[in-house]
Amino acid sequence: MQIPLDDVERLSNTALIQAGATPLQAAPVARSIRAAEAEGTRGIGLGYLPWYCRHLRVGKIVGDAIPTLSQPRPAAILVDAADGFSHPAYEAGEDALISAAKEQGVAILGIQGAYACGVLGYFTNRLARAGLVAMAFTNASSTMAPWGGKTPFFGTNPWAFGAPRDDDPLVIDSSSSATAFVNLANAAASGTAIPPHWALDAEGRPTTDPTLALQGSIAPAGGHKGGALALMVEVLAAGLTGANWSFQASSLGDDLGGPPRLGQTFIAIDPAALTPGFADRLGVMLTAMTDQPGVRLPGDRRHENRKTHMENGVTLALTEVKTLATLTGQPV
Repeated sequence: MQIPLDDVERLSNTALIQAGATPLQAAPVARSIRAAEAEGTRGIGLGYLPWYCRHLRVGKIVGDAIPTLSQPRPAAILVDAADGFSHPAYEAGEDALISAAKEQGVAILGIQGAYACGVLGYFTNRLARAGLVAMAFTNASSTMAPWGGKTPFFGTNPWAFGAPRDDDPLVIDSSSSATAFVNLANAAASGTAIPPHWALDAEGRPTTDPTLALQGSIAPAGGHKGGALALMVEVLAAGLTGANWSFQASSLGDDLGGPPRLGQTFIAIDPAALTPGFADRLGVMLTAMTDQPGVRLPGDRRHENRKTHMENGVTLALTEVKTLATLTGQPV
């Protein structure tokens, strides 16, 4: 079944409200789901909507939370998500972050007490479209062992980067882990084998069995390098914001333990503060880079998907249509 992106957003908003979210909480999340579907990232788009709804119903996400903003320094903004979604907390601080970055040259937005934020590149894409170079970091509940260990300690701890150019921004969105938790959960649900570098079993051995992986740990991306990156992200996302460390957060993979109280940090830089013509200069470099056969830029496939899906909508399988109908209480 083909549905337009407007319907993706509308149905997501309805499902979230049905599960207990206020419009203030639901609308920013529905916009992020629309963006994820537009870019072809179903796993953190409509594929994650049932998790959002479940976690609203069991209290891992406070559906009527009201984010509060403070600005302790001219270039430092802090938003307390109040155990709600991170998306409304981000939107509460975005204008202040952009304004401070353009006034000061660089600014930081920290979010504390939040649920997971989905596609981290969604936020750096927004900031890059506002003319800023952006970096973003978030921690998550423990699913990944530190390098050399076998017990989950860090989250997947993604990071993202965005930079403005004359066309769509350059966006890099990556994880400190070899894969996302949702990929292991989906593979376990479908009985599909996983690549051996994705995860470890409970004894710390590489495994292709997603069920054993869920009993063990996601592996760091690139071995010790991914482990070090996860540590860096943890410090930036939770250390700077006062959020829970990953090992303190309740699991995102079950219904127990209450809100995870995670952290996100966004750093925005006005490139004009240092040198003029940034977007043009970046374009020259990226063109030279992609002149090599076989080279493509990170994020460009998502931009291409967005253009296609804006025109044609997205395709849902019958099971996905049924899930949406159940979550919204209305036919799709």
